Amino acid sequence: MTQAADTARTVILTVDDDPGVSRAVARDLRRRYGGTYRIVRAESGESALDALRELKLRGDLVAVILADYRMPQMNGIEFLEQALDVYPGARRVLLTAYADTNAAIDAINVVDLDHYLLKPWDPPEEKLYPVLDDLLDAWRNSAYKPVPSTKVVGHRWSARSSDVREFLARNQVPYRWYSVDEPEGQRLLAAAGQDGQRLPLVITPDCTVLVEPEAPELAARVGLATTPTADFYDLVVIGGGPAGLGAAVYGASEGLRTVLVERSATGGQAGQSSRIENYLGFPDGVSGAQLTDRARRQAAKFGAEMLTAREVTGLEVNGAARVVRFADGSAIAAHSVILATGVQYRQLEAAGCTDLTGCGVFYGSALTEAASCQGQDVYIVGGANSAGQAAMYLSRGAKSVTLLVRGPDLSASMSHYLIQQIGEAANISVRCHTVVEEAHGAEHLEQLTLRNTVSGERERVDAQWMFVFIGAAPLTDWLGETVLRDRRGFILAGPDLTADGRPPAGWELDRPPYHLETSIPGVFVAGDARSESAKRVASAVGEGAMAVMLVHRYLEQS
Repeated sequence: MTQAADTARTVILTVDDDPGVSRAVARDLRRRYGGTYRIVRAESGESALDALRELKLRGDLVAVILADYRMPQMNGIEFLEQALDVYPGARRVLLTAYADTNAAIDAINVVDLDHYLLKPWDPPEEKLYPVLDDLLDAWRNSAYKPVPSTKVVGHRWSARSSDVREFLARNQVPYRWYSVDEPEGQRLLAAAGQDGQRLPLVITPDCTVLVEPEAPELAARVGLATTPTADFYDLVVIGGGPAGLGAAVYGASEGLRTVLVERSATGGQAGQSSRIENYLGFPDGVSGAQLTDRARRQAAKFGAEMLTAREVTGLEVNGAARVVRFADGSAIAAHSVILATGVQYRQLEAAGCTDLTGCGVFYGSALTEAASCQGQDVYIVGGANSAGQAAMYLSRGAKSVTLLVRGPDLSASMSHYLIQQIGEAANISVRCHTVVEEAHGAEHLEQLTLRNTVSGERERVDAQWMFVFIGAAPLTDWLGETVLRDRRGFILAGPDLTADGRPPAGWELDRPPYHLETSIPGVFVAGDARSESAKRVASAVGEGAMAVMLVHRYLEQS
């Protein structure tokens, strides 16, 4: 295949608020690359983001983004940071004056900047084209090289369609969405020989048709790794959130043959966060998707295997081996295991919520639905950081965002910086002492009945979108009695196992459990699944790294 064919729908985008400079940049780009790439120019960060979203919707690819640093309302670094969420694989170039060189250097860490160019770059043959040639070569050889996208046909208000879109999005699988009510959706159904009674319909890049696919089948068909390459490893990490990814990075980088097993998508709850602003090293914040993507690529670079859509159902001890069993009956074994299974949001027990889950009622951010909230009234249930981050993100496009909080205020569980941001947002309101009593709607959410827990007063409000963040339950039921857990299901480890001065029942070693070691020697826990953990991204990543250090200590003494 020729380069021209490979790049036929691939874009080089440039944004500069000075019309003269914008035209000059586009002219230089077209002179060199116009025959094989489409050059798109914009004159503000907002219009450039709109252009990127439109390109994404059409399934076009973006290879390089060039942004001027000094732009009003949204400077080049701020623009590139948001552009990362739309096209994480595009190469990023900042156009700067000599006086802004320090800002460009800072941007290398903030937005993974690939290059910065000093203006003017005359002649372009010496100062512009060689840089762009290298970046385009790197892009073509990267994981984001042009590939056909997966097509998904479904109903707008379908829980299963929503689940499939969320699964693909969180696993960084390119896809295009077609509503069954639109002509193109009907055309695809007819081509696949389907009548639309069973949805969603997924058409993979190799034209395989999947009807109502379950996650393991979907993962395998769209190119995600689902089968281990070996039967025995040094380390099995169960769970792909920040703790699991941290453990995989450190385990693989330190020479352990490491496999990470994730039942849905890497990133965990943090991966669904629209903006994490208190994580060390990211002063301007980072989205959960960005952080997850970087960590996943980092783990893969060091040689960690990552299995997706594999549900773990059991953990057994077989001599020195720790055996991990899967739902399909298969198993793998290892010298050591790190449990980083994390938590899931508790289900809202209000009447009607179960039937409307995925049809206006969502647990977690469900960022694939955010675009549909434009200009509408959105309700968020919960008062912790995840709820606050979602409120700030959705407020960018929603008409209004209402936080429903059971307690008297937000201070009990939300970080101060988020409380300040919410207070300054004109379209966000907070209703304290308020719970959802009932969700109403036929095919999708239409109204909510709210109750004030102090006065008892009830109010029925119109609502099409509700996102729920109400506490967390550990994903540990599959462990049964294998390891000791507290009364809420969180895993006990280290000093918590020896609170009475004695080792846990069945402990046969002549030493007490290491700090993150469970009641089974060689099995460790990290992150939110651990009893009394901090429930913060930074602490989870730290515990993942610490658990690997303790794995080494365990292996040395075994």
